Amino acid sequence: MPYRLKASESVPEGIKRIVVEELDSATQRLSGRQRKDRDEAIHEARKSVKKIRGALRLVQFDLGTTYRKENRRFRDLGRKLSELRDAAAIIETFNAVLERHKSSLQTNTLDSIRHGLDKSKHETELNLDVEKVVERAIATLGGAKKRVRTWPLNADGFQAIAPGLKITFRRGRKIMATAYKDPRPENYHQWRKRVKDLWYQVRLIENLWAGVVQAHEASLKQLETWLGEDHNLVVLREKLESKPEDYGDDKDVRLFLTLAGEYQKELRENAMSLGRRIYEEKPRQFTKNIGKLWDAWQQQPDSMKDEQKQEKQGAKKGAQSSASLTGGKGKTTAA
Repeated sequence: MPYRLKASESVPEGIKRIVVEELDSATQRLSGRQRKDRDEAIHEARKSVKKIRGALRLVQFDLGTTYRKENRRFRDLGRKLSELRDAAAIIETFNAVLERHKSSLQTNTLDSIRHGLDKSKHETELNLDVEKVVERAIATLGGAKKRVRTWPLNADGFQAIAPGLKITFRRGRKIMATAYKDPRPENYHQWRKRVKDLWYQVRLIENLWAGVVQAHEASLKQLETWLGEDHNLVVLREKLESKPEDYGDDKDVRLFLTLAGEYQKELRENAMSLGRRIYEEKPRQFTKNIGKLWDAWQQQPDSMKDEQKQEKQGAKKGAQSSASLTGGKGKTTAA
């Protein structure tokens, strides 16, 4: 089912349903994998873990100490899967940089770097023992599913999610300002995490009003994409700079670092421009506006549901077109 709360269920019911669905999805991905699509299975399972953490943060105040315990468990699981996924992610980022310059680069240019990255990925998988990591992940997911039913979720209505939504928005707004003043990679990476949290939370309440909420969700997705690609470039550049001898020709390495630097500059400029618009409101006003949409959503007559579905489909197409006009290029590989 879609990663969204439904008007016909309470917030506790909805959060538990969504978490169980994501746990099942991740387990199925990892259990049904074949070697040729293993990277994709790990990637999708990791996304499910992140979506679960986004839902947890939305109701963190109601969960109390349970939130800290569960968030830590899912964080550790995500990190284990990330170790496997990151090696594949930076290769995809390398390909994205080459794609941007395919008209000016000769065929097979920078192949020495590609061979070095492929070798590094293979070594990482051997050292980590992929099969063992996946088996442990499946066991962890199964244990989490048993615990979900006992989560102490009691609050319902907008009051159940308002505090989590407000603090997520505030943290993103604050770290964006920090990244603007101090553009170190770690500040941009922290900003990306907070953007991702808000993106998942907005997706959970996407049913409130298609035209408004879906446009906001599309903007957050685009921002997360740019910040994710920026992070992948940071990791890739550090890898090449730390051991350039592992990637063949020194001239190739220097050329790629120049191209990657240009791309990274564009990504950050785009991210700041869009971020200022997303975080223009203050946290209190943002939460208040969402609360009004929530109340209207709860009171809407059944006759509006079909119309809302059609509006939602149209809004999604419009939001995607709008996002494409902002200059987005490239693709984040770690959603």
